[in-house]
This record gives sequence, C-alpha cells and structure tokens, in this order.
Amino acid sequence: MDPESLKSLGTLLFWGVLFYLMMRFGCGSHIGGHGHHGGHGKNDEPAGGATKDPVCGMTVDTEKSTAASAYRGNTYHFCSTSCREKFEQAPEQYLGGAAQGEHQHGGHHHG
Repeated sequence: MDPESLKSLGTLLFWGVLFYLMMRFGCGSHIGGHGHHGGHGKNDEPAGGATKDPVCGMTVDTEKSTAASAYRGNTYHFCSTSCREKFEQAPEQYLGGAAQGEHQHGGHHHG
C-alpha cells in the first residue's frame, strides 16, 4: 500500500473507533434505553415517551410529567407529587420492586 492509502485507512479507523466509543460509552449509550441497569428500564416498560411510576406502577408520559426526581444518575417520573415524595424518602425501597402495587391512588389527585 502506498503512504496516501495508509493515511486514508488510518483516518477512517480513527473516526470509526471514536464513533464506536461515543456510542458505547458516551451520549449514544442511552439511545437504546437502560435495559442493562438493575430494576430500571425493564422490557415491560411502556414504549415511546412513557415510563412506569416506580412507586405505584402507573404509566407516566415523560414529556407531560410534572413530578420527577433524579437518583443515582437516572431521572424517574411520577404520576403525582405524592408518589415523588414517597420515592425521595426511600428510593431503594421502590427500585427493588418490592413496593410495586402497594400504593393505592385514593389518597391523591392526578391532575
């Protein structure tokens, strides 16, 4: 191979490796969801801009949600401020899946 071909091949390999690393570990790593993180991003989550409230299990539209909380690098959306407050008091309790379904919606308003 001549030097110009090697230079072109080297440039192509450099950009290919950079693209791979950015998609694998950078911003692109979140495109496919968080299916590999424990408890968050399970396959039974709703598609699109929807997710499940980790406290009560209700489907929440992430684009319209007014109650959200960040925990350990993830943002969780809630059906109400009441669910968000319960989550913030004991997040590990709700992320473990043990509290799923314990919460009843009779005590707060979903506006």
